Amino acid sequence: MRVHPEAITTVVLGDVEPSIDEFVAIARYSAKVSFSQTYRDRVSRSRKLIERFLGENRLVYGVTTGFGDNVRHVISPEDAQTLQVNIVRSHAVSIGEPLNREQVRAVQLMILISLGKGYSGVRLELLELIASLLNNDVVPFAPGEGSVGYLGPEGHLALVLIGEGKASVAGGEWVEGATALRQVGLQPIALQCKEGLAMLNGTTSVTAIATLALYNSIQASSVADVASALSLEALRGTIRAFDERYHSVKAHTEQAQTARFIKRLLSDSQLVQENIDYRLQDVYSLRAIPQVHGASKKFVAYAQSCIENEIGSSGDNPVIFPTSEDDGVAISGANFDGSYIGIAADTLCNALTNLAKISERRTDRMVNSHFSEMPAFLVRNPGLNNGYMIVQYTAAGLLGEMKVLSHPSTVDSVSTCGNQEDPVSFAFNAAIKAYQVSRKLESVLAIEIMVGCQALDFHDVTKASSATRALYDLVRSRVPTVEHDRAFYPDIVAVTEQLRSGEILATVNRVIDAQ
Repeated sequence: MRVHPEAITTVVLGDVEPSIDEFVAIARYSAKVSFSQTYRDRVSRSRKLIERFLGENRLVYGVTTGFGDNVRHVISPEDAQTLQVNIVRSHAVSIGEPLNREQVRAVQLMILISLGKGYSGVRLELLELIASLLNNDVVPFAPGEGSVGYLGPEGHLALVLIGEGKASVAGGEWVEGATALRQVGLQPIALQCKEGLAMLNGTTSVTAIATLALYNSIQASSVADVASALSLEALRGTIRAFDERYHSVKAHTEQAQTARFIKRLLSDSQLVQENIDYRLQDVYSLRAIPQVHGASKKFVAYAQSCIENEIGSSGDNPVIFPTSEDDGVAISGANFDGSYIGIAADTLCNALTNLAKISERRTDRMVNSHFSEMPAFLVRNPGLNNGYMIVQYTAAGLLGEMKVLSHPSTVDSVSTCGNQEDPVSFAFNAAIKAYQVSRKLESVLAIEIMVGCQALDFHDVTKASSATRALYDLVRSRVPTVEHDRAFYPDIVAVTEQLRSGEILATVNRVIDAQ
């Protein structure tokens, strides 16, 4: 049985890649992180190679040369340490509002995952300090705007490790980096060769933020089925459109799986049975649930495959590749490129907006008395009361925002670094957009569920399916039936929290698993 991320308290890195749930357990729910012996051994072997390269004064990008277009400049071994500090300071240039706590923690975790693969040449002490920041809830200040693919936010994160920049401890005020470290009993570290570059390089921030968006997407795509089942009952939809024979002639497994899940959710619904012949054919937003939801799930699964592959990859440059027990070679290339993650994140935006557009239409049909037999805007005294009139506006507004954010970032490029980096991925923008879209979808679905529960009040709730009744009771524990107008913002937030925390899926799954 799947364990919810909140129940995971410790994650050991090194022997196997962390699951998406384990990733979220650390980033969102403060699970502790530690290293396996395998992890430690890999890091130590890689570090010995870097020290050998430096001792022999081999020409290695970012170790004995400058960065980017400065690769033409050779750096002496005596200046290797200064080079690493300079790259951290000079790259901490992102601006705007800081990334939120779970985003920062996700990036810190992804740095540990990437550098712990043993191809980056950093010291174990550096990674232990990053892990200590996670385990002591030290959150560096990292502005989230102005990155073409990575570098800027990572620069701000790295500043704290050398006692600079700003950070908060356990949700407190921003303080100087050295002060934050001192508050939890830690000391700044002196960066050694390759370490500044390694912390900035690669797809760490884009993969981290895209992973959070992916988790939200997987959960929301299941909640979309739950919300639609509730709407189907409230709108007197016919279950005939979910007949497995119908979906067997379409060669998309996600479509058939969605139809089966909806039927399972509504298996004991008297409302569904009473209305099975109410219409010969429902409107598109009801009868196309398996097709529309199924398509979104297919591309969420595609994004998941790309993101999991990136978690299992080293995005560093150069790669310190061992050729024997005590020797190796530094290979330069472009493993830091974020195109895989960027395209996956752009795909998530489109898949999630596809779910939002059909959800908002179902919401509109429930509040719109021209399309249902229920009172206008689902309030018993319309006119004097506006009911859920403007709540539908919110869903429509969020959908509009999601459409704008669904324009792909990865088709764009602006050359940087003296034209050394002549195309750039813009994967950071794509990941940020995917995260924003996933959060907006949560609210769109929460609105559909909240409205669906109010619509159910105009039917006999006892005739709803067991799963729907459990969902209804959960929502009503926070959101009372609307008899008169009130401020609905707290209600929307409450149901969104129930969705985001996993309460909605857990409640429904307990019922259907017991059937």
